[in-house]
Parts: sequence; C-alpha cells; structure tokens
Amino acid sequence: MKLYNLDGCGYCSMVRDVLAQMSLEYEKVDVPWPHQQRKEVYKISGQTTVPVLVDGDTILDDEYEIIDYLKKTYPVNS
Repeated sequence: MKLYNLDGCGYCSMVRDVLAQMSLEYEKVDVPWPHQQRKEVYKISGQTTVPVLVDGDTILDDEYEIIDYLKKTYPVNS
C-alpha cells in the first residue's frame, strides 16, 4: 500500500491518522508542493492533488473514499 502525501496537508493527515489507528503498514511518498512537479501522482491518478492511496489495483484520490475503503477492506478485530 502506498500513500502519496504532502506534510502539512490536513486531508493527508486524516488518512495517515486512520492508517496509524488501524496499525496498517504503508509506504509514504512525499510529493513536491508545486502541483506541476507532481508528475508521478498525475501518472497514477490523473490529477495532481493528494492524498492518493494505491492498494494493489485500487487507486483512490479522495480522503473520505480512502478512509471508507480502509475501514471496509481492513476491518479491525476488537
């Protein structure tokens, strides 16, 4: 699992917090501040905004969709 992230981005922070709460391992890929330099994110998602989560063949580019996906796909056993 890979998270395209920008430190200082509140939406990215929301996703990182959920990943931490769920104890899920992921690779954090920090993207540059200028949108025009985010070529890798654009190649994967068709846009330059973050967060973008890549989990196998699943690519999500909205923080709420990402969080919903994580909770449905990786339920926490309590």
